[in-house]
Amino acid sequence: MDAFTGSGLKRKFDDVDVGSSVSNSDDEISSSDSADSCDSLNPPTTASFTPTSILKRQKQLRRKNVRFDQVTVYYFARRQGFTSVPSQGGSSLGMAQRHNSVRSYTLCEFAQEQEVNHREILREHLKEEKLHAKKMKLTKNGTVESVEADGLTLDDVSDEDIDVENVEVDDYFFLQPLPTKRRRALLRASGVHRIDAEEKQELRAIRLSREECGCDCRLYCDPEACACSQAGIKCQVDRMSFPCGCSRDGCGNMAGRIEFNPIRVRTHYLHTIMKLELENCNPEAPAGEDFRPCWPPSSLAFRADSEEACGAEKAPAPSEARPPEEASLELPLAV
Repeated sequence: MDAFTGSGLKRKFDDVDVGSSVSNSDDEISSSDSADSCDSLNPPTTASFTPTSILKRQKQLRRKNVRFDQVTVYYFARRQGFTSVPSQGGSSLGMAQRHNSVRSYTLCEFAQEQEVNHREILREHLKEEKLHAKKMKLTKNGTVESVEADGLTLDDVSDEDIDVENVEVDDYFFLQPLPTKRRRALLRASGVHRIDAEEKQELRAIRLSREECGCDCRLYCDPEACACSQAGIKCQVDRMSFPCGCSRDGCGNMAGRIEFNPIRVRTHYLHTIMKLELENCNPEAPAGEDFRPCWPPSSLAFRADSEEACGAEKAPAPSEARPPEEASLELPLAV
């Protein structure tokens, strides 16, 4: 038995090529050793794992997106405001300190609800215009008195004369200033039985104070006589000599001076629009990679200088390149 075992071991040793072990590289030896050591701890697997190199990874563009899921609406009771300043009269509109109901909508439900409400408001607005037109017709544009015109109400305007189905609701502003009588009627309908009459005088004083703005200086500001300097505020110049009449070199206001620069505002606007256009045209471009713009901005010269540098530049002509579909935004005044 021992002789058989020894002969077997001798045969296996003779079959091994000694020269081949010497000719193998160190990498092969180390890899075989590591494989044997791994096999002793973990069982062998048929699928080999090849880690990806971090050098071959492409930079992924981090896109910042905001998504909305639901709309939560809080409803407040109407109260006398004491915070806003109407253009005329008193009885300012406000709301209660706490809401009385809450409702959640999906985006589609909220859009449909808003469209229904806007169409109803638009219908009432068109009825008021129709009523006013009838009164003007009966009184011949207010030149003669008419008992029939004085007796007309909104109920006398037929709904058949008002067509809001074919009207684009988004083209109308729904936060329009309301006259004093309309505001008082809304307050009484909301349960406000006592309307503070002193607010009317306070609002009138505020409107009168707002009619006077800026200092009365002409070209030169004396810090001891300038109203803006005495109040600790900067002189404001929106256009030539308005509201402050001081010049750039003659202003002695210790607080400083602000001058509206339309060229700087226009340049900032175009720079922002062009940046948005570049982002929209190349949404998948990696960060830091150069890309070509959709429309050539070469004719626009942007400078990040001070107000003096912007003021010295010539205003861009209307024929120069500008972003497509430039639109102006008008905000309604809510009173």
